[in-house]
Amino acid sequence: MGYVDVAGVGHILPDGRELFAEVSFRVGEGAKVALVGPNGAGKTTLLRMVAGDLPVKTGAIARSGGLGVMRQFIGMIGDDSTLADLALGLAPPALRDAGRRLVETEAAMRAAEVRGKYSTAAGKAQLAYADALAAWGEVGGYDAEVLFDTVATIVLDLPWDAARERPVRTLSGGQQKRFALELLLRGPDEVLLLDEPDNFLDVPGKRWLEGRLRESGKSVLYVSHDRELLAQTADRVVAVEGGSAWVHPAGFASWHEARVARHARLDELRKRWDEEHQKLRELMLMYKQKAAYNDGMASRYQAAQTRLRKFEEAGPPPVPPKDQDIRMRLTGGRTGKRAVIAEQLELDGLTYPFDLELWYGDRVAVLGANGTGKSHFLRLLARGGTDPDPANTPVDAAALAPVAHDGVIRLGARVRPGHFSQTHDRPELMDKTLVDVLWRGDEHRAGMDRHAAMAALSRYELAGQGDQRFGTLSGGQQARFLVLLLELSGATLLLLDEPTDNLDLASAEALEAGLNAFEGTVIAVTHDRWFTRSFDRFVLFGGDGEVVETPEPVWDVK
Repeated sequence: MGYVDVAGVGHILPDGRELFAEVSFRVGEGAKVALVGPNGAGKTTLLRMVAGDLPVKTGAIARSGGLGVMRQFIGMIGDDSTLADLALGLAPPALRDAGRRLVETEAAMRAAEVRGKYSTAAGKAQLAYADALAAWGEVGGYDAEVLFDTVATIVLDLPWDAARERPVRTLSGGQQKRFALELLLRGPDEVLLLDEPDNFLDVPGKRWLEGRLRESGKSVLYVSHDRELLAQTADRVVAVEGGSAWVHPAGFASWHEARVARHARLDELRKRWDEEHQKLRELMLMYKQKAAYNDGMASRYQAAQTRLRKFEEAGPPPVPPKDQDIRMRLTGGRTGKRAVIAEQLELDGLTYPFDLELWYGDRVAVLGANGTGKSHFLRLLARGGTDPDPANTPVDAAALAPVAHDGVIRLGARVRPGHFSQTHDRPELMDKTLVDVLWRGDEHRAGMDRHAAMAALSRYELAGQGDQRFGTLSGGQQARFLVLLLELSGATLLLLDEPTDNLDLASAEALEAGLNAFEGTVIAVTHDRWFTRSFDRFVLFGGDGEVVETPEPVWDVK
């Protein structure tokens, strides 16, 4: 069995700021340990250090057993990589290297045979391929192919030979995540590092994950913001906050109470430290005054100085971390009474024709399993419907991929959509700092002065990241910034695709408060059972292609 030991680990950011220090905890054999804490506190960085992606310059990390890693942005893959690339990327290093060599030598052999089947180059390429094939077998490649086939059949209902060359971007985020999780949970690695494993999963998928984690004998260190999943699976909680971390030796259900008690205890210890510090200082000053006219007091004065110095060198107890104060001012504006009208709308290959009428002020949760067309529906709305009105539709809406459909969907008067993408796919922002994005603006939005930009970032607890590039932010920080851009866009119809996936608890609560105050219509695709309770209408995209409205949230429909 595998384990992870983290001892006194610290990390300094490239700009010289200390992200965390003196982080120590253990993931014992078969344990399920959750990393929790605010966005940007360093949870993903800590996972990357355990994985070996980042060097450990302060402290030490020890591991035993094979290591399987699922990184945060699986589920957001939109490039031309194939399912075989994804599977190899999750495989142990020796298997991954042998697999890539096999692919390269096979391609070289095919190319050489095209140029001349019996040429010397073709013979060398065939020998290289044969060597790669032998190496593939030696590292367990054929057993891995059996695993790949099993997982492809479970997730996609396809054999591996039919699925391996499929572009990953043709899978939904949930399918990508489920494929990766099945591989890791069924694979040989004894230690798993999972960064946001529940993101992109629908509710049946989350319940499946809860059950698999509970029954697995692997040692798992994972980051999640889904409170129900944490409560169902965590044996121990490591809270990363306030520039360090502390360990709650029980499950998540009692973590919040333990955190409140810990903060109260730290407050009391700090108060006692301040009182003792004041007493020692007053004692030292008294002996200093007496020693000025009584040589016999000099030794006591020196002793008091030494005692005060040692007390100050030991330092005060840690201060409880300041709770986040995130204020989202989503304003919106008055629109026509009918905000969205769909008439016999059919998303090609995903739904049967359906009608839908949404009114100004509605809060609509779009529910359903992965791959049923929910994100396509939001994207069609974000493009302005089937007959966009230039006066209402953002000029950059055409940048969204088109949605194949039949039927009609229209937006009402003064309805201006603002779209939050589940995958944070904003390539134009990746290399820009947050201040630059707000300060300079772009062709779609006027900029603001630096003072106003910093004030806006401060409301979102992003002032410290103002000079960071968007692409270097944590997933939760990116999500908060994208909500800020929505706030500044003037949108009167918010189209939110899994907005809470990467948000910590404080950010999710701030978003809910912001939506409650929003003057306009909100449509959100979500699998967040807690977040859904704040909505008043529920539209279900069924796996059978039917789209219906339900009086209450429905989760167990495939």
